[in-house]
This record gives sequence, structure tokens and C-alpha cells, in this order.
Amino acid sequence: MSNAAKNPARGRFGAPDVSLAEALDLVEARLAERVGSREPLLTDISTYLIGSGGKRVRPTVTLLVFRACGGNQSARDLRDIIDVAAALELIHSATLLHDDIIDGSGVRRGKDSAFRKYGLASTLVTGDFVFSRAFQLCARFEERLINWAAEACISLTEGETMQGRFRHNVAVTTADYLEIISRKTASIFEQGARTAAYLATAPDDVVEAMAGCGFSVGMTFQIVDDLLDVEGTEARVGKPVGLDLRDGNPSLPIVLAIGRDAEVARIFQKPEPTAADIETALTRIRRSGVLDEVRALAAEYGARARRGLEVLAPSPDKDHLQMLVDQLLERAE
Repeated sequence: MSNAAKNPARGRFGAPDVSLAEALDLVEARLAERVGSREPLLTDISTYLIGSGGKRVRPTVTLLVFRACGGNQSARDLRDIIDVAAALELIHSATLLHDDIIDGSGVRRGKDSAFRKYGLASTLVTGDFVFSRAFQLCARFEERLINWAAEACISLTEGETMQGRFRHNVAVTTADYLEIISRKTASIFEQGARTAAYLATAPDDVVEAMAGCGFSVGMTFQIVDDLLDVEGTEARVGKPVGLDLRDGNPSLPIVLAIGRDAEVARIFQKPEPTAADIETALTRIRRSGVLDEVRALAAEYGARARRGLEVLAPSPDKDHLQMLVDQLLERAE
């Protein structure tokens, strides 16, 4: 029986109570502290990205899993989970810096990307710096937790490499796509949830159930994000739509459409599609009917995430996790 099941009231940080919002504020403070450098340029670029906001879904899931599993309320354990949540966000931020270089992206979170503003060399080095800061936060933890974080990073790099292999490649399949996002996106959600449950001293079966739940949340998040790149708006998404087509990235709507529409496949193969090409392909994808299939798969992973939560005792934090899944899916409506 999990700690949460023994004492359902232990789904919150303790005396004095720390709300989820307050815990996220502590994560933000930790992030701001860790991106400080003796070289002002590294601080400027790190702060430019991290300070621009973002959804903070990864830290939120990590904190909620810890709370829902009955995480200990001591100051030490609060510090532990805050550091884990901050480290995961730093890892994610480092990958964004590197992704913008790989994709040549000019916009990130509604403003110029660090790549456009600071250039390739400085952005690349800052990504390395932010990765290092993440593992500096992890250094005091036991080997098992450090290995979980390292495995997430290895999966991220493998996912990025696999995505590159299928860039502009019409041979890509749905199975390839799912493998890419399982490595590139879902892995960090999975290891964050696993670590959170472990730090909450949940039994092994609960730890693995939470890892599976985190994985499914990550898959849901990425599938919905891919959908919005086709049918969203720049104001809603925070970046221009159609970037996956421009960059040749095999998102799920594209993968499904290229098997049914020769014109979409032709445009996807082009190394440098024009703005007119992208608009044509987006229109054809929207009219193809594949977006309903994308929504259905997102909903399937959302349902898996909810089933993973069934091992937990009732609590406000369990409810919040369920609502978070619902909110991810609502973005696709």
C-alpha cells in the first residue's frame, strides 16, 4: 500500500503548507539561481529562454506525482523534489536551445529564438551549460536517480537523431513516429514521474505505475502539440504553424497524410518548401480527415495516463493530475 493510501491527507506539502503554485514558484527561483554564470552571456541566454515562461508541464507533473504519492512534508524532501523538478526543466530547456539550432528556428515562445538573437555558437555553448547545471543539481542524489536522469537524456539524443534520419523522408511510418516521440518527449516525463514517486517512498509497483503514467502524459502532450502545428494559430501556439513541414519533421498529422496524399508527400520531401507549399500542404492535411485520427490517439494515451493513476488513493493532487490530462486534450479541441 502506498503512503498516499495509508494517509490520503498526505497529498500536500506540510507545515507550513506549500501549495502547488508556491512549489512551482520555488522551482522558478531554483531555475533562476542555477543559470547564473561567471560569464554574463551564458546567464543572459539561459535567462532569455527560461525567463520567457513556457508551460512548465514537466515540473508540474513531477510535483503532483510526488504529492499524490504522499511525499514527505519535511523541508529536506521539499528541497529534493524542487531540485528534481528544476533539473528536468533545465534538461528540457537545454534541448530547446539545441533544437532551435538543428531546425534553424527563428521563433520560440512568441519571440525571437536564442539562436536568432545570439547566434549559433553562443546558443550551442549555452545549451551545454544548462545541461551541466541540471546534472549539478542531480549530483547529490543516489546513483539510481542519476542514472534515471541520464537515461532520459540518452533517450532525448537518440530521439533527436532518429527524427533527423526521417526528416523529409516519406518512408517514415506511424511506428517510427511513436518511437521518436517516446524517446524525445515522453522519456523525460516518464523518468520525472518515476523519480517523484520514488522520492515519495511509494512501493515499487506504484513507482512503475507512475512512470507509465508520466510516459503517457508525455505522449499525449507531444501528439497534441503536433496537431496544433497544423491547425493552431501563431497567437495560440506561440510560434508560427507549419514548422514541422518547413523543417521536414515527421509529426503524426504529416506521417498519416503522406501515405494518402501525393501532394503532401511531395512537399514534405522538399528540402526548402516555400510558404505557398506549406500553406497548400496544411490545407490538404486539414481536409484529409487525419486530424480526427490524431485526436483519437491523443485521447488513447490520455486514457492510459488516467488508468495509471488508479493505483493512487483519492486526493486533490490525484484529481489535479487527472485534470491536467484533460486540459492537454482540451488543447486539441
